[in-house]
Amino acid sequence: MESALEEIEFLALSPNRVETLRLLAESAHTRRELVEATGASQPTLGRILSDFEERSWVERDGSDYRATVTGRLVSRGFDDLLDVLAADTDLRPVVEWLPGDAITFDLRHLTDATITTPSRVRPNAPVQRAVDLLSDAERVRVVSYALNEQSLDVIADRTAAGEQTFEGVVSAAAVDALADDSQLRGRLRDLLGAQGAEMRVVDDPIPVAATVADDVVHLFLRDDAGILRASLDVASPAVRTWADDLFDRYWADADPLTVDQV
Repeated sequence: MESALEEIEFLALSPNRVETLRLLAESAHTRRELVEATGASQPTLGRILSDFEERSWVERDGSDYRATVTGRLVSRGFDDLLDVLAADTDLRPVVEWLPGDAITFDLRHLTDATITTPSRVRPNAPVQRAVDLLSDAERVRVVSYALNEQSLDVIADRTAAGEQTFEGVVSAAAVDALADDSQLRGRLRDLLGAQGAEMRVVDDPIPVAATVADDVVHLFLRDDAGILRASLDVASPAVRTWADDLFDRYWADADPLTVDQV
């Protein structure tokens, strides 16, 4: 373990070492090409290549250098570690609100996610982010414990105009909350009466609030008290597959919701 940690430290202390090994793992390069690609000086690059040869991470063929099998393995492993740490750094501010029991995909797929949090000047920023995504989407699928007024308005208007198709699975509690407000009940009835819109309802609680807007997956993140703390959205095929599978599971067990039931 100690020797492995020493090798990690050896790489981590020099971005030039990391980049040189990555380049050589991809294809053969001359020393001149490596100097141009990394910006390292000739003496620095010479020491890097010498250290790599000593570890059997690279081999020389004439004027070309290339990574060995173990060199490629180390490069891939170090890149994986960087991805994990990047995901941890990005998600650290909101990780406590992620629905951990429901998320089954590798969190590294959230490295490029857009995280939106409320602020004093934009307290509704997470909801507005969802509305912005819904306003541009042609196909929307929702599985959620709630449906907020702003999203409902956008979905109802766009489906009525034939600009969007909508499928939603919501909890019975969410439907009750909308039906208790006369204005929201009217909007829900508008949505249920629109062509291209279909909703189903489940009695059991839904642990997530997930929206698939075309290729983007959006999640609302709430704390244990139900307070909206943030949202995140990402255009990742792996996360999209997870969200579609989640939706399909709830959809299969849900009952149709019609205008007459609201």
